[in-house]
Order: sequence, then C-alpha cells, then structure tokens
Amino acid sequence: MSPREFGPGRLCHRVVIESAAGAPDGAGGEAVTWDTYATVWARIAPVSSGQKIVAGHLSGVVTHTVTMRYRDDIAGGMRILYRGRILRLLAVGDPDERRRFIVARAEEQGP
Repeated sequence: MSPREFGPGRLCHRVVIESAAGAPDGAGGEAVTWDTYATVWARIAPVSSGQKIVAGHLSGVVTHTVTMRYRDDIAGGMRILYRGRILRLLAVGDPDERRRFIVARAEEQGP
C-alpha cells in the first residue's frame, strides 16, 4: 500500500500485539512467555507463500504486510495474534517518514 492509498478505514482487522518476556525455567535457563503489549486496528495483506527447510523438514511459509497507525514502540521480534494465527514481526518501518502509519513485514508461524 503506497502512502497515497492510506486511509484509516482500511485498518479493519483488530489485532493483539505481544512482546516476549523471559522467565526463569528453574533449570538455569529461560522460558519465553508472551505478554499482551497493545490491541490495535490494522490492515493485513498476504504477500507471498513458499517453502523452506526447518529442522530438516520442508515447511510452508506465508508472509504478510501489516499496516497500523504510527507507533514508535513496535519492533521486529514482537508478534501479532490475528484470528487464532500468529504473525511474527520481522521488520517495521515508516514508509514515507511522515509518522502517519507503519508497515511491518510478518511471517506466519505454524501451530
């Protein structure tokens, strides 16, 4: 979506943004837990699908573009919950540097 096509009415999906938090696992390591960070309106658009090898097995990969109103506290490494799916944020940027909205590239994680 180009900056000219942006309109708040296009943000029609309610999503939950989560951030990772580490907690001791009792064995000297750390267990990752996910805490709700924010709930926002977004536009989610599929970009591509393909396959990659994960742990020696062929796995499907679906990428999305997630557009939200501008926030400076959203970063790669966070994740989005959307209709029971998990989208891992890979990179987040402000495409026209006007602080109107941000666009994130996300990868859908399996169950």
